[in-house]
Amino acid sequence: MKDRALLHRYAIVSILAALATIGLKGYAYFITGSVGLLSDAFESLVNLAAGFVALIALTAAARPEDDDHRYGHSKAEYFSSGFEGALIMLAAASILYAAVGRLITPRPIEQVALGVGISVIASTINLLVAQILFRAGRRHRSITLEADAHHLMTDVWTSVAVIVGIWATARTGWQRLDPIVAIAVALNIVRAGMGILRRSLMGLLDTAIPDELQRKIVDILARHTASGVRFHALRTRQAGARLFVDFHVLVPGDWSVQRGHDLLEKIEEEVRATVPNCSVFTHLEPIEDPVSFADVRLERADETPHPPT
Repeated sequence: MKDRALLHRYAIVSILAALATIGLKGYAYFITGSVGLLSDAFESLVNLAAGFVALIALTAAARPEDDDHRYGHSKAEYFSSGFEGALIMLAAASILYAAVGRLITPRPIEQVALGVGISVIASTINLLVAQILFRAGRRHRSITLEADAHHLMTDVWTSVAVIVGIWATARTGWQRLDPIVAIAVALNIVRAGMGILRRSLMGLLDTAIPDELQRKIVDILARHTASGVRFHALRTRQAGARLFVDFHVLVPGDWSVQRGHDLLEKIEEEVRATVPNCSVFTHLEPIEDPVSFADVRLERADETPHPPT
């Protein structure tokens, strides 16, 4: 948790990068008049807003559990990434608006070499910061940092397309090529924004953990079946960086409580060692009781009380 509490430092790096690139790209647009560079500057402005939202979300997600949030605050990251996806869509709409106007009324681009050079410097900054955020996001399983990194990489590819468009416009003299490139960039930004929004929504809907990790859990459980133990009702979900796993363990009814408890402790420890950042919940049941096999859903399949034997 200490490492995750320090993740806000990466959001600060993202904010500083956004400030630098806004200044560079804004100046590049000012001296060239390229609507492509204007679209590039718009996206960096969104990066700045997203960086502040990420800073707030990472700070909130790192808070320890309390009386009202016994499972922690890790889902705060999904709100951040969802908001970032919405900002990306807004940036795309702004770019389309500016590009369509320039498509109708084209104008020449000035000082191409200087404008392109400034844009290359800004893109390099974004590329370096995106790689830093990617590594940190994957290492700490932070959807906020990964979303921010994806956004920055979208910005990098946007800049590449804009630079190519400006160069082609200058070479051919076809002034409408600049807004056409800007429109293509906007459509690509829409695609990236939709992907981030979808991932955020899936997280809020308690999506299961990756199949690879589920198979590892099944393998662990299978190793314990030789002693007559059975398992069922395996359920998983993820909330930000935290993973949750629960399942039922069926043992012979003549086992002592201590023996059953020791087995559950052993299995839970094996799962936690295999699946990082995982909370494991188990439920012990007698294998001879038919109701044990009916209890495979969030609510019991048969609510009729089972008479004692």
